[in-house]
This record gives sequence, structure tokens and C-alpha cells, in this order.
Amino acid sequence: MKLILRFLRPHWKLTLLTVVLLVVEITGGLFIPTLVAEMLNLGTSGATFEAVWHTGVKMAVVSLAAGGCAVLGGYACATLSAQVGKEMRQAIYAKSLALSIYDFRQFGTASITTRTISDITTIQFALTSTLQMIVPVPIICAIALGLTFGLDVQMGLILLAVVVLILLIAFFIIRGAAPLFRRLQKLLDRMSTILLENLTGVRVVRAFNNEAREESRLITAFANYAATSIKANRRFANLDGLAFFCINFFVVIVYWVSGGRIAAGKFQIGDITAVIEYSILVMFFLMMAQLVILILPRALECCERVRLVLDHSPEITDLTDQAPAESHPAEVLSFRDVSFRFQDAEEDTLSHLDFVCRRGETTAIIGGTGSGKSTVASLILRFHDVTDGSIQLNGTDIRDMPQEYLRSHLAYVQQKAWLFSGTIAENLRYSRPDATEEELMHAADVAQAGDFIRSLPDGLNSFVAQGGTNFSGGQKQRLSIARALVKRPELYIFDDSFSALDFKTDAALRRALAAETQDAAVVIVAQRVSSIRHAHQIVVLHEGKMAGIGTHEELMETCQVYREIYESQTKEAREA
Repeated sequence: MKLILRFLRPHWKLTLLTVVLLVVEITGGLFIPTLVAEMLNLGTSGATFEAVWHTGVKMAVVSLAAGGCAVLGGYACATLSAQVGKEMRQAIYAKSLALSIYDFRQFGTASITTRTISDITTIQFALTSTLQMIVPVPIICAIALGLTFGLDVQMGLILLAVVVLILLIAFFIIRGAAPLFRRLQKLLDRMSTILLENLTGVRVVRAFNNEAREESRLITAFANYAATSIKANRRFANLDGLAFFCINFFVVIVYWVSGGRIAAGKFQIGDITAVIEYSILVMFFLMMAQLVILILPRALECCERVRLVLDHSPEITDLTDQAPAESHPAEVLSFRDVSFRFQDAEEDTLSHLDFVCRRGETTAIIGGTGSGKSTVASLILRFHDVTDGSIQLNGTDIRDMPQEYLRSHLAYVQQKAWLFSGTIAENLRYSRPDATEEELMHAADVAQAGDFIRSLPDGLNSFVAQGGTNFSGGQKQRLSIARALVKRPELYIFDDSFSALDFKTDAALRRALAAETQDAAVVIVAQRVSSIRHAHQIVVLHEGKMAGIGTHEELMETCQVYREIYESQTKEAREA
């Protein structure tokens, strides 16, 4: 509930207007039965036509006012719900961008997607329904009971007893259903996760003939969701029947009790109509509220899920909003006795790394599987914070600068190339929106992507599917490298970004890259010695520690780990 109030607070004027319009609509709707009773009483008591006419005019005015407020109230309520939903989605998206990789894995991609789309849609519907169907209930009950007590105390007591009975039944049903709806949302996350895995990994599924297995997994998830949903809905199955029974029972009592009171001269015929109309209006809103009550436990659980994301404290936060003074020393990047350990790990992933990346030079990181190579790149980007030591950019600890400032000075090409849906030009401008077509093609030529772009019918305006699935792995890698080159940063980070390239393209790219990055430092994380043997310095990692640092020739003489990597790769090349 606090989450809803947090997003309603900026729109308090619209919220107040919506409630006022609803109150006017309800009051008008309840005043009409009073006027109907007055007209019947006037007609049965021999009143003049003029008196009946005046009552009819008042009914028409009240009906028009109530109807106008209903239309305006519905519009205001829909606008309010749309604004709240939009701002919730914006808040979750902004928070997801602030989450570290570790934080994001805690929630999961499918869960974040479900919370942003499905959960907030449920919250929007619940908000609209609550304002239109639940907020009026206490108002209409209070006014109807007041009017009924004004006509007859005994009738008022009977109506009060029926209303309390229905509210108690609804309360106990809602309380028992809350855990079931919590489980429903978790099962929805599970369905989304399996479906996302199957869609994104469809080629692997087909390659291993595992369609039946994945279908079985998804059917099981569907079945679990359906079973829990049926169990939750059973709790509400008899609620409507009970409400109808209470309405009919009350009407029977009204007729039974009022007969004797009319004969005694304590009640009029029109008053019977008014009391029954009051009860029907009260019961109608109670029944409509029951429909909303069906989704309230789910909506409350959705609110809790959204709140967990919005109130989550990211692992990585800006310690300052002040950017350091611009400087361009020779040492662009420095690792000063850096150690790092993941939160759920018992040992350090990296231990006591100490090296410097200089402007105009290439630093390569190489090591066996699990040695921590890609973790080095993540630390530079501050996707994680170091456990000990410090990483410095231009002499300043990267923790002492805003993340936006840090990443504005870097260009990163990840191991798994990713392109966005759109055009090639839009993807290349992702790093620098104001880049000209000449600059785009120059970067593409350096990345060895220029020829294949020119061979496409639309060139830079050629369509790119989501993830770049309409291009080969090598083409995607070259476009990702070109995107980084367009930015022209002070530091380039290539995280095993040449693995999909053939040896000829790799060699041509390295030559062109060396000429293009004279004013910047380059960090290359690689597995192939052939991709880094011409680097100015090579850092060799073994089990998270520096096994050696130097040029290819120096390491071949002094570092056994590097020599073993080189010999194993050259042996494989000879055997191939």
C-alpha cells in the first residue's frame, strides 16, 4: 500500500478530484431513490400534479449531475492509473540500470520483465477498480444506512447486520487467499523463465532434439500455475452466491416487516421502495467490490515484488557526484594491489594484481579457463567493486568518480557480441549519437566490417534484427568493435572480442587498431596467443594471480604458465 501512496502523492490533486467526483456520483445515485419514494408517497396521498412535477424535475437534475460526475470520474481515474503505471515502469527500468550484475542475477531477467509489465498492469487494474468499486463502498454504506435509519430504525439495523455479515465473509476469504496469490506470481516468473530460455535457446533445443523435454517442462509449469489458480478461485466461488442470498433475504425481511408497519401507519409505500433501492445499491457495490477483491491479494503481492526492486540497495553506488578534474597522464589505467572476491565465494577470484596501462600501448590479459580474465574487465567498468587495493583512471580511484563519468571514458566490447534491433548506423551511433556517416564507415573499415557493409543493398541503413541474429558471429563482433571505435575513448576494453574472427581478419584488424588507438590505452582479454603476441605487455593470470608480466619474448623465457599456453596452442595448430 505504501508503494501506491508513493506514486499517488505527486498526483494528489487528480486523486482528490477523482474521489470528489465519485462521492458526488454516489450521493446523487442514493438521492434518486429518496426522490422516488417522495413521488410515490405524494401520489398515494393525493398530492397535486405540480408537487409531483417538481419532484420529477429534481430527479432529472440529480440524474444529470450524477451521470456527468460518473463520466468525468471515470476519465480522471483512467488518467491517474495510466500515469501511475507509466511512472512505476520508468522507476523499475531506471533501477534495473543501476543494479550491478550480482544484483540483477538475484532477481533474474524474466522476473524483472514480469514485474515491469505484468505486475504493474495488475496494479493499474487494481488501482482503477479500487477507486471505482471499493472506495465508494464505505461512502455508500454510510449514506444508505443513514437514510435507512432516518426512515426506520428497525430497517436500518437489519441492513447494517447484512452489510457486516458480507464484509466479514469477504475479509476471511481474502486473508486465506493471499499466500496462494503470492505463489501464483512466483509460478508466473517460472513460466516466463522457461519460455524465455526456450525462445532464446531454440537452436540448442532443436540441435539436441530436446523439444519434447522442453515442452514437458513448460507444460509442468503451466499445470502448476493452473492448479494453484483453481485452488485460489475456489475460495471465491461461493462469495457471489452468499451475496445474492443476503440481498434476497433482506428484501424478504423488508416486505415482511414493512407490511405490519404500514398497517400501523408507521411506514409508507414509497419508503419500502427507497429502503429496497438503498439495499440493492449497497449490495451491488459490495458485489462489484468482491470482483476487485479477487485481484487484491495478487495486486498486493505485485506491489511487494515491485517494492523489492525499487527499495533494493545496489551493490555498486556512486560515492560522489563530482567528476574529477580532466587530466591526460601517460598512465591511463592502474591496478594497485587489487584483490577481488565474489559475495558468495570463499576465496578470492583475483589476488594482488599490480600493473599499469599506458597511453598508446596495448595491454593483454591471458590465462586459462577460470583464471579471472573477464573479471578484470568487469572491475575496470565497475560492474563490481574491488575487495582490496584500487583501480585508478588517470590517477583517480574509479570509486571516487561517478559511474557515468568513468564509463564515458571507456569503450567496451564484450565476449558475446550484442546488437540492437534497428539499423547498422543506429547501432554504431550507440556509443556516440552525433557521429557522421564518414566516421561510421571509417570505424567500420578499421574493424574490417566496411566491405561487408558496402556489399549490403542498404549499406549503413541495413536492418539489424534483435541481438544481430541476421548476421554471422564474426560480422557481429566486427560491428561491435566498430561501435567502440566510433566513441574514441581514452581506454578500449576488448573482452575476448576477436574469438569469432579468422586469423587473416584478426591480423588485419590488429594492424588497423594499432594505428587507430595511438592516443588511447588498449586492454585485450584473450585466449589465443596469436591475438596478443604483439602487445606491449602481457599479463598472465593463473588461478586469479599474476603468473607473469612482460612482452611475448620475455614471457617465453621467464613464465612457465605462458609458455605452456603458447605450446599447447601451437601444437593444436600443427595437428589441425
